[in-house]
Amino acid sequence: MFVHQLADELQNDDEKENFKMKKITPFLWFDTQAEEAMNFYVSIFKNSKVLGSSPASVNFELEGQEFIAFNAGPEFKFNESISMFVNCADQAEVDYFWNKLIAGGGEESQCGWLKDKFGLSWQIVPKQLGELMGDPDPEKSQRVMQSMLKMQKIIVADLEKAYKG
Repeated sequence: MFVHQLADELQNDDEKENFKMKKITPFLWFDTQAEEAMNFYVSIFKNSKVLGSSPASVNFELEGQEFIAFNAGPEFKFNESISMFVNCADQAEVDYFWNKLIAGGGEESQCGWLKDKFGLSWQIVPKQLGELMGDPDPEKSQRVMQSMLKMQKIIVADLEKAYKG
């Protein structure tokens, strides 16, 4: 129902053309901050765009993934049972996304997790974590795991140090 309302509320043919639903699209429930959240996320991810908006909901894209955000009231809040996973190429990307997403009232958590100022959970993970933990030598991968478990923001140099022993 909400998606069809959004499509009906779009203002012009360009917005309607841009609003083509994928088979699966994350739908984010906000109290009243859907547009503010969309603008926040679009300002952080370089490959992003606004696809459409109405007073009740917005449609946007981050790195090729479409999202719908809806102003639906305070009944439900985000929790850690769902998160956005950001696969980072290197420490510079980890630092960039970490700092941007906690800005304005976000909270650091453990093991590369954080909550942004809207309460949405994010995992900011360097590709090196999977590479190092995937080593066939269980001692190396265990050292990497133990190192990561002590971190809030993941530090690639510390993972590599643990890997080397």
